[in-house]
Amino acid sequence: MSLVSQKTRLRMRRKVRRRQKQVEAVTDAAEKSIETNLFGRLDRMLRVRRFTFGWLILVALVTACTIGQTLTLSAYYQTVQPTSGGIYNEGLVGTYSNANPLFATGPVDRAVSRLIFAGLFKYNNHNKLVGDLASSYSVDSTGQHYVVHLRHNLTWQDGKPLTAEDVVFTYHLIQNPAVQSPLLSSWQNITIVASNKYTIDFGLPNAFSPFPYGLTTGILPKHLLDHVSPSELRASSFNTTHPVGAGPFAWQAVQINANTDPSKVVDLVALKPFKHYVGGTPKLSGFVIHAFGNKSAMITAFQQRTINAMAGLNEVPASLRHASDVTSISFPSTAAAMVFFKTSSGVLANKPVRQALVEGADTPAILNSLRYVSLPVREPLLIGQLGYNPAYRQASYNQTAANAALDKAGWVRGKNGIRSKNGTALAFSLYVRDTPQDRRTVAILKRNWGALGVDMTPVIQSPTDFQTTLETHDYDALLYSISIGVDPDVYAYWGNNPADSNSPTQMNFSEYQSTQATLSLEAGRTRLNPKLRAIKYVPFLQAWQSDAPALGLYQPRFLYITRGPVYGLTDHILNLSADRYYSVANWEISTKKVTN
Repeated sequence: MSLVSQKTRLRMRRKVRRRQKQVEAVTDAAEKSIETNLFGRLDRMLRVRRFTFGWLILVALVTACTIGQTLTLSAYYQTVQPTSGGIYNEGLVGTYSNANPLFATGPVDRAVSRLIFAGLFKYNNHNKLVGDLASSYSVDSTGQHYVVHLRHNLTWQDGKPLTAEDVVFTYHLIQNPAVQSPLLSSWQNITIVASNKYTIDFGLPNAFSPFPYGLTTGILPKHLLDHVSPSELRASSFNTTHPVGAGPFAWQAVQINANTDPSKVVDLVALKPFKHYVGGTPKLSGFVIHAFGNKSAMITAFQQRTINAMAGLNEVPASLRHASDVTSISFPSTAAAMVFFKTSSGVLANKPVRQALVEGADTPAILNSLRYVSLPVREPLLIGQLGYNPAYRQASYNQTAANAALDKAGWVRGKNGIRSKNGTALAFSLYVRDTPQDRRTVAILKRNWGALGVDMTPVIQSPTDFQTTLETHDYDALLYSISIGVDPDVYAYWGNNPADSNSPTQMNFSEYQSTQATLSLEAGRTRLNPKLRAIKYVPFLQAWQSDAPALGLYQPRFLYITRGPVYGLTDHILNLSADRYYSVANWEISTKKVTN
């Protein structure tokens, strides 16, 4: 065994020695190969380095050109498109006090109310009445019975179901005198009954063709307000800090600034999208109303990009007119800017005086003073509206005829150039808001009427003081814009309803009293046939033309200024400034690139 083992060990040693020699041979060969193929050729590589670097630079240039060309041509296969998201910040001048649609009157309150609450109907971009909470309505042949059908599966922003009972509850509150809603007069003697969960019956004492246009008021939740006494509703926290509606945006928070310096007063109302809004979930991530103490503060905030948009200005500020990223939208309106003559007292109670003032006003010059294109207002109905008849336009501008009319009426010029009659000077005050356009208008009128021997004194007021003047009717004449709307029912402005004669908020700003006009307006509003209705309005137009209770000027526009485009918001006719929010669920401010 030891002999075998010895032989085996010798063979193994010889094999190990052979393998060591093989490894040494391979190593020597590798070293010679590296020396020959790498270090030996390094000198050559250094000699061609310029050639190598040249190729590298060429590759870099080709790559850069390819990227540049791709970016340049991207416009042909990629487009910038709007996308959901983004917080929208809108500026208004005013203060926040009440979101309840039964009480909201100022621009800020109306804005918050319209965003939170939804009505039975709303207006589309063609200013046509369409369903919001309601799907449809019908009216019987008498024009006294309307049936409104709700959409199914409606919900409040707190998740509770919205039914016909909520609709009935809302309009019964309006009808309750203890609530003191400014909408009360429009809902007297109307019965409202829910015949089932989705149907509401409205019974009118007389046929009233404009009735459907009054069904845009925001609906209130019965389950949250049923326990509140009607006389205490105005003071409820629901109106200010806990409103719940069914509109596109829901309440989130409010911040009230108590600073006494108007330039530093900013109220903030933050809203969040309501996912179950009947018109679809809003595309914006949030909506914040910024209420400023004055226009200067709002413009400064816009320049500092604190807000996306401004509403309520009469013209684009000079500092923003040439800014490339500023967009202005001019919404035509179904409103009428007029000078209302108080016909119940003073020199303006004299019909020939009013007629001369109308004929002596250079309305074409006033239209030219506007910094936008507008239609003239020549009678109490708007051009193109049902019942409008050019045969009954107010007198055209004619200073010679106006002077002759005053001479004939016994108004004699004095040494100072001012006319008088029986010791009474032909003088009155014209109350206007403190806006650039109203200042330009009143300056033109003062020149025109001064040439007639009329002493007109402009009284330029702040928005708060002017609102008080409106409510108290404490003026001789008034320059103001009234909302007429889609339907030509203007009874509230020119009808003589004894029940409203002592109301401090009556809308008959001329205090016009004409039996012919009142009967004509009453007859027109009770006819469903458009042609017959237009015929019934003719005596009213005749009386208005002859009596000259006001001077028609122009249809004002609503100016909306934004930083960049707001997708989904287009210019269209508005009845009220807050009507712009009817399309708010489709507004978008964020964008992204999309491959075609």
